[in-house]
Amino acid sequence: MLRKNYLTTLLAVVLFLTGVIAVSAQTAPVRGKVELKKADGTFEPVVGAAVDVYRTDIKGKLPSGKTDKKGEFAFAGMPLGATFAFSVSAPNIKPEVFPNIKAGNEKVNITVVAGDGKRLTEEEARQALAAVVPTPTQDGKPAQLTAEQKKAQAEYEKQVAEINAKNARSQNNDALIKKALEEGNKAFGDKNYEVAVAKYDEGINAEPDYAGSAPILLNNKTVVLLARATINYNQTVKGDAAAKTAGMTSVKKDLDDAVTASERSLTVLKTAIASDAAVQKNYDAAKFQAAANRKEAYRLMAKTGVDRNKGKESIVAFEEYMTLETDAKKKADAQLALGDVLRENGDADNAVIAYRKALEMSPDNPDVLAGLGLSLFNAGVVSDNTAVKQEGLNFMQKFADTAPEAHPLKASVKDAVDYLKTQDKLTPQKVTKGAVKKKS
Repeated sequence: MLRKNYLTTLLAVVLFLTGVIAVSAQTAPVRGKVELKKADGTFEPVVGAAVDVYRTDIKGKLPSGKTDKKGEFAFAGMPLGATFAFSVSAPNIKPEVFPNIKAGNEKVNITVVAGDGKRLTEEEARQALAAVVPTPTQDGKPAQLTAEQKKAQAEYEKQVAEINAKNARSQNNDALIKKALEEGNKAFGDKNYEVAVAKYDEGINAEPDYAGSAPILLNNKTVVLLARATINYNQTVKGDAAAKTAGMTSVKKDLDDAVTASERSLTVLKTAIASDAAVQKNYDAAKFQAAANRKEAYRLMAKTGVDRNKGKESIVAFEEYMTLETDAKKKADAQLALGDVLRENGDADNAVIAYRKALEMSPDNPDVLAGLGLSLFNAGVVSDNTAVKQEGLNFMQKFADTAPEAHPLKASVKDAVDYLKTQDKLTPQKVTKGAVKKKS
């Protein structure tokens, strides 16, 4: 029977999801570029230009910004419906005020010319603004917009419509995702694994690349697949030949799907960086869970025997998990498990490497001694290397002398030791501390 050694806290991930999914329908970004038009008619980006932001529909001022090395600036969230003027200044350029800028405009191209480098005060900027903004005519009617202003207005209205549509879709998706997560969690609690997977998929498909929800849903889906694979395998080993064939096919599919889901979660989180420390902490926790799930899937593949050709992939998965694991005991357990996976996959050479690292972490662990001894024995027999077989015998003898009789590898180790003693006429030698790092 397989042991369920994976853990998850579904309530915690619900809190993570509801704490992160938040799309504002009231703000939109503004991005642009400041360029200097030189005397010869060419342009170059203005680096480090100050961009002061003033509201012109009401009295108000927003935090200023600066252009980067490409001359570009960005303001993340500005209120929709408001109108702004940008006052731009930098050393050796003429200060300029640019009106009629609205939230959602991500192609603000500002051209400046050489000048004294003065930075306008708010009062000076507003005075300059009054000279360029169209004023009402004498009959009180608004002045007619120029062709350029009409074009800018149309572009702005188009961008606002696109933002509103996107926000509406996001709000609908938020509700769908939350519902899918809650129903998936309930189905999992009821052990209705098929429904749980289907519900998580609904949420994933709503926003497949959104770091605030997709990794959580993918991680939960992976946990369900691992649970179902474990249960099905335990039931399969008790059945007849036909049941075993069908059961093992199902187990393999679930474990393959678990790897795919966990790797997708890691991909989404790879570039997810949040300015909020709490959100970033949740991203990191989701990444750790995804790495742990993938590692477990590969362990079960080898343990159940449904796929023992994943040695290279297993090494990558286990090592990535161990770089994220901070608990020394769990890291040592994972290193041992990697050795077991490689040994069960028939990769004695890489198993020896993994077990040696595990032995450094747990020098007297009988599981490590047995695994390393058996892997050295197999590697030595394949290569007909007496020194390697001798080292394997030494570790296996130490295991035989210290491990309890009920240990599951006791019989395998005894058979290997008897073989080396009778066929190769080898005698066990005491394992020294230096032997731990000796390579085969």
